[in-house]
This record gives sequence, C-alpha cells and structure tokens, in this order.
Amino acid sequence: MHQSEHEAIRWQTGVWDTISDIYERQIDRRFAPVVEHTLTRAGLASGHSVLDLGTGTGSAALKAAQLVAPGGSVLGVDLSAEMLEIAHGRAERAGLRNVSFREGRAEELPAEDDTFDAIVSSLCFMYVIDRAAGAAESARVLKPSGRFVAAVWGGPDECDIVLFQSTAGSFAPPPPVTGVGPGALADPSSLVAHLRDAGIEARVESETLSFEFPDFETAWDVLAGVTTAKLTDERRDEAKAAVRDVMWPDPNEPRVFVNTTQFVVGTRIESAARSRSRA
Repeated sequence: MHQSEHEAIRWQTGVWDTISDIYERQIDRRFAPVVEHTLTRAGLASGHSVLDLGTGTGSAALKAAQLVAPGGSVLGVDLSAEMLEIAHGRAERAGLRNVSFREGRAEELPAEDDTFDAIVSSLCFMYVIDRAAGAAESARVLKPSGRFVAAVWGGPDECDIVLFQSTAGSFAPPPPVTGVGPGALADPSSLVAHLRDAGIEARVESETLSFEFPDFETAWDVLAGVTTAKLTDERRDEAKAAVRDVMWPDPNEPRVFVNTTQFVVGTRIESAARSRSRA
C-alpha cells in the first residue's frame, strides 16, 4: 500500500470515528429507506450468510440478521472502530446472536473465499478508494450465484444531500484522495464495469427517496459539521451562506431532501468461480 493510500485511510477513518455518535442519533433513521431498499433487493432468507460492507453503526446488519434467522449469520465490516463499537452495542441490546462486526475495508475483506450468499453495501462504495480491488474482493468472498447490492447516491442535480455536501465541501481543503465522496458514483457505470471484470454481472436500478430536516442549522450540524470543522469562522460563514442560497431560502423552515438513489444489483456468475479456481 502506498503512503498516500495510508494517509487517505487514516483521513477517512478519522472522519467516520468523529461522526459516529451523530450518525447513530441523526443519520441512521434518515437513511433507513435506503437500507430497506438495499435489503429487499438482496433477497435475504433464513439460513443465508451475509456481509454488510461499510456497516457503520450497524443498521443494515441488524435488520439483515433478523431476516436470515434462524440459521443465518451476518458479518458487518467497517473502517471505523468507533462506529463498530456502537453497532456491537446495538446488537447486544437487541439480543441478536447471529451478527458480528470486524474492522476491515472493501479492498481487503476479512473473510475466506466463497463465504457469503449476499453482500449488501448501503452508501459505502462511494468512499472506496480502489473500487476495482473492492469489486474483486466482493467477487472473491461471494458464493457462486451470490447476490451483490450496493446503494449509491445520484449526482447533485438530482440528489439534495449531494448538492448540500458538495456545496459545503467546496469551501474546505481538498481531501488526501480524489474520486471519493457522496457523489463519486453519480454515474455508476465504472462500478458496474469493475464488478463485471471481477465476475459479478450487475445492473443499476433507481429510486427517489427522501428525508427531512426541521431547519437549516440542524442540517448543517449533521451534514457539514465535520467537513467544515477546520475552516476559519469567516470561511465557514461563507460556506453556510452558499448552501442557504442554493437550498434553503428560509433557514427556519423544514426542508425535505429528495434524493435519487441508485442500486447496483448483481450476481456472481458461475463461470467466474470455475475459471478462478483453475487459475
């Protein structure tokens, strides 16, 4: 791994660790429709073994664990130890014994070959640094004919959360890695191609999903607090004004975020499994 990639991973981990609490309190419930659509497309059933890639605070993993019981199991993988600690606590409080959590990343999954009946990844692949490696690893750990479902946001012209974050983020210093972020897979064709090369045939399905914030300040604290935390007060005020101008004419009024959400839905093909075993 190159030094730049190490720096990028440290940066990403730091961001997710920092927002782990607010993610559980404010974001998980707003992203619940994305999780529901992801799991529905995965076709989970009793006895299935599932990988939740980019599990965060565990929302998809906990729901999946209920869907695959009895006899099934779920492994949630994430970069952030802070988020995984929250996920583990939620599983314990729910009394779920068929779900576990492990630190890891898409490019180096902590699992054996041909392990999972399904991989679900809700709003994670946009942040994967090497998506070709992530696709190859997904194919490696999927069983033949296993299901792959990844949810990603659309672009800023059709996805309010991406418009909000990209507008605020334009005032912050550039991150240590390019090509990652909320709108990075607005055109998911590159991910579809990486999956095909790895042995997963996939297509893209779209849904228009939404959530609401009661006022501008709440949305700013939840969605841009970390992105703009290191800005000067003047620069932060400029960022806030830019977002208000674009999205929030009356900052005291609630606003519904309407988001085109894309689901990359695929199946690991049998021929890929056979050719890999011969290689």
